[in-house]
Amino acid sequence: MTSVHFPPPNLQPLPQVTRANVHHRSVSKSAAHDVFKHFQQRPLDSLFRPQSIAVIGASDKEGSVGRTLLWNLMRSPFGGTIYPINVNPRKKNIFGIKSYTRVQDIPSSDGQIDMAVIAVNAKHVKQVMEDCVEVGIKAAVIISAGFKETGAEGAQLEREVYEIACKGKIRVVGPNCLGVMNPIVGLNATFATQIAKPGNVAFISQSGAMCTSILDWSLQANVGFSSFVSIGSMLDVSWGDIIYYLGDDPNTKAIAIYMETIGDARSFMSAAAEVAMTKPIIVIKPGRTEQAAAAAASHTGSLAGSDDVLDAAFKRCGVLRVNKIREVFEIVELLGKQPRPKGKHLTIVTNAGGPGVISTDALIESGGQLSWISDDTMKSLNEILPPHWSHSNPIDILGDATPATYAKVVEIAAQDEYSDGILIVLTPQSMTDPSATARGIAEIARKIGGRKPILASWMGGKGVEEGRAILDEAGIPTYDYPDSAAEMFSYMYKYSVNLSQLYETPRWCAEMHPESLKVDTIIAEAQSSGRTILTELESKQLLSAYGIPTVTTILACTAEEAALAADGVGYPVVVKINSETITHKTDVGGVKLNIHSAEQVREAFCEIEKDVEAKFSRDYFQGVTVQPMVDVRDSYELIVGASPDSQFGPVMLFGSGGTLVEIYQDKALALPPLNSNLAHLMMKETKIYKALKGTRGRSSVDLSALERLIVNFSHLVMEKWNWIREIEINPLLVSNNSLVALDARVILHDACSMDVDDYTGRAAKVIRPAIRPYPTQYEQNWVSKKGRVILIRAIMPEDEPLVVDFHKRVSEESVYTRFFSDMKYEERTSHDRLTRVCHIDYDRDIALVALDGEKCSDSDCKLVAAARLTKEHGVDVAEFSILVSDAYQGQGIGEKLLRELVCHAKAEGLHAIEAIVMPSNRAMIHVLEKVGFEASYDKEEGVVKQYLNLQKQSEEERDPSVQLSCFTEPICI
Repeated sequence: MTSVHFPPPNLQPLPQVTRANVHHRSVSKSAAHDVFKHFQQRPLDSLFRPQSIAVIGASDKEGSVGRTLLWNLMRSPFGGTIYPINVNPRKKNIFGIKSYTRVQDIPSSDGQIDMAVIAVNAKHVKQVMEDCVEVGIKAAVIISAGFKETGAEGAQLEREVYEIACKGKIRVVGPNCLGVMNPIVGLNATFATQIAKPGNVAFISQSGAMCTSILDWSLQANVGFSSFVSIGSMLDVSWGDIIYYLGDDPNTKAIAIYMETIGDARSFMSAAAEVAMTKPIIVIKPGRTEQAAAAAASHTGSLAGSDDVLDAAFKRCGVLRVNKIREVFEIVELLGKQPRPKGKHLTIVTNAGGPGVISTDALIESGGQLSWISDDTMKSLNEILPPHWSHSNPIDILGDATPATYAKVVEIAAQDEYSDGILIVLTPQSMTDPSATARGIAEIARKIGGRKPILASWMGGKGVEEGRAILDEAGIPTYDYPDSAAEMFSYMYKYSVNLSQLYETPRWCAEMHPESLKVDTIIAEAQSSGRTILTELESKQLLSAYGIPTVTTILACTAEEAALAADGVGYPVVVKINSETITHKTDVGGVKLNIHSAEQVREAFCEIEKDVEAKFSRDYFQGVTVQPMVDVRDSYELIVGASPDSQFGPVMLFGSGGTLVEIYQDKALALPPLNSNLAHLMMKETKIYKALKGTRGRSSVDLSALERLIVNFSHLVMEKWNWIREIEINPLLVSNNSLVALDARVILHDACSMDVDDYTGRAAKVIRPAIRPYPTQYEQNWVSKKGRVILIRAIMPEDEPLVVDFHKRVSEESVYTRFFSDMKYEERTSHDRLTRVCHIDYDRDIALVALDGEKCSDSDCKLVAAARLTKEHGVDVAEFSILVSDAYQGQGIGEKLLRELVCHAKAEGLHAIEAIVMPSNRAMIHVLEKVGFEASYDKEEGVVKQYLNLQKQSEEERDPSVQLSCFTEPICI
């Protein structure tokens, strides 16, 4: 984040204020972060809701961008003032509006300008931005092209423009973009031909041409948008910034994105994971092929990154990726009308066999499955259908099916426990009544009451139009072709799976693996000798420190030592090269299998030594390792590994292993850290998973043990990511009674080329993990003033029932002082709201809860307080909020939570904490002042604004009587 110093506010005496004379403020129920954002303008309001706009490069020249921009702002009034800027001093006005040669010429009496729209030659943008900084403009949309997409010179110019923007705290969209629309308020700061119609879907695109195409289609299709943004090359405002903003926008119900490059990956994942809880985020991302990725990189001037890694990231943060432009809007409509399926099993009801077969193909190929038909369902269907119906899924009810038959079959199928959704296909045959059938289906859908998704495909033309309209009116999405409907169901299921991953909170910290200190020694010794490659023995010692079983491995530097080691291990054995530089042993003949005698061991030693000397030199040979020959019958060879991605940091891999791993390409990727559920989902994505569950007479492997191994491996990756560049177990041999790493390879980052970050002490050139794990370091027992043992920890998604119960025990007065309004219990405990309260991104927010009891494992565990620190976008400032149950007030819990959060803020390198308090809340004001906050009274808002300058606060200013658990080292990231 940009380093910005906020001076403390001017202190004013606090008046005696009662509840009656405080301004009543309504709290936005869609606010993603649940803090007091209603008291201040959000950073991007100047872009989406400006009150004054300077059009720099405005012109009346026919066909110019400057003319179109100005004309669009004029003909679609946004409720603000327009200032045309044209360098020609002879231009006194444009389209009847007074024009200026520079923004400095605009009279200061007109007030501050919110936004500048810049459409000048790229070489002039630097000076224009300097002018904007001088007059205090808050935001800019840079339409101009000619920056990093043109090469090194353009990239340097873009960096210089960014530095100017940072200096002036200007938020910038672009460059090389179409502009920004907010149809809700009538803002059209683009050079498109028309403004979009108002709606509830936000569309963001890196491609301006894609924007204009979608806009043209939407006007014809009568599709509206809440926002319509061309984000360009993302010099400043990124996907994450806009997703956060739209997440708080009550007019936006879903977010559609056309993405060519990810940009700030961590910002995107942080924002998406938070907002996806309540608003679908649908992405179409080209670049699945190498050629398309190269084209995207050429277009944006940015690296596209690995497409497989991007898929893994989307899944982890609740984003749904689709392949076609039309699917973006189809899935948005579908998710708005139908409930998400609980599984991937679809029941297809059709009056023709062909469409059923096509639907089945599309379903299977897109990741879905046909549902089983239960015995009860089969019996019910046999009672109402003719003898020649299909007796399987798809349920072919034959061409002469009546509307009543359709309705009854759908009703029966919907009650089947094996079915997660229904697709109804109708083909117009002479006996078919499409309209009456649609009315019957609509009635059944109302009876089902949204328990399962219902989709329809009324195939045909004019003869089925009325039926489609009836279904649409009933909220049942209807498709021209059944294969499209089946694919949409699969997308819904994938979206459900992606959202479920948001609720997973992997727990990890150093104490889980006490032997991990041995790893530091191994790495330090390798680096001190100038090595970046660990030997196989060192690699296995590293794995063992994290509870990953390895095969017995003995180092031998001579042929005789090797023979003695083999005698001790027992025959048959394996002899492998031990090298500090060679990683792929088989490539140099460095693996000798199935050796049965000491003499064969000696021969193997000499052969490996000779081969290495012939292909490289004697310096590449540091002896051999001797290992028992493991019986691989009834076992599977797997690979588990991790390597860095240029945008998302370390990425884990799981799949089929062995020497042909590159040929099979049976793999799944995931972003660490993982827990058992996430490890299981990762395994399920591979083809070999079916075999691991047991096949052809083989027993299932110990899947639980395999999950634990993958989780421990993710802990290793998370703890040592700043030193280990690549790590791989191949093969990992698994059977129904054992798991063992037969071989391992570890490559370190080059210590000599690594810069060190002054704050973290870690390598600045190494990309940090994209996901921050659950912060176990906060867990502690603390005794309140009344002697109650209070458990303090970070909030978790599964705390939602505790939060609901907590709000039952909070008085109306406490609610009012916290939310600045009489927020009703039903509003405070709505599921949509609590998903955001309980599920947070630990990279941006931290919410601590206090629970009465040491373990709180029983059902009567009570949550008694919650406090939150939320980083504000774009600045090193966080906002503090807290609510304590009435029965537990006055016990020091609020102060304890606040002090812990102050420690956290300092560890994160924040510069300040802000809080807003009701003047009548004297107890909270006292606690804040005790911790070091400075207060000022805001007469206009009728609130007390509190400010803590963390850079100035010293250790001596803290109350020494309070025990703090500040962290002297980053135990968990």
